[in-house]
Amino acid sequence: MAFSKAATVKGYLDELPADRRAAIAAVRAVIRKNLPAGYRESMGWGMITYDVPLTTYPTDNQQPLCLAALASQKNYCTLYMMGVYAVPAQLRFLQESFKKAELTLRMGKSCIRFHRPEDLPLPAIGKLIKGTTLKKYLAHYEAARAQYSKR
Repeated sequence: MAFSKAATVKGYLDELPADRRAAIAAVRAVIRKNLPAGYRESMGWGMITYDVPLTTYPTDNQQPLCLAALASQKNYCTLYMMGVYAVPAQLRFLQESFKKAELTLRMGKSCIRFHRPEDLPLPAIGKLIKGTTLKKYLAHYEAARAQYSKR
């Protein structure tokens, strides 16, 4: 399943095969345990998202700012970590964490591909999520917007 039309997280999880449901649920549990105040879990872009509600931070395009997301793709599961894409120190921490855990990092810009939760350094994922407070995330976003508008 590359894109879901499920309206709820439960609906999304229910439509996954058992092995994918277990993998997504394990990573989801780590995110939820470490998610700082101010973010919410919802469905967006056909996947489970952890975002800043529009009531907290309205955007020009009326789309919430996404901190992280989980998806079941055709051939693997994906954890999207926007902070890792935007903050070089977070990327370095993630790379070091994979190396210390002797795991292979399969990553695009912000997407980390995995088959099983054991493919990820889950304590490091939790630490990255927990360390990205709403205040920090919005500050990074505002700085990036300011940099972009100077072009």
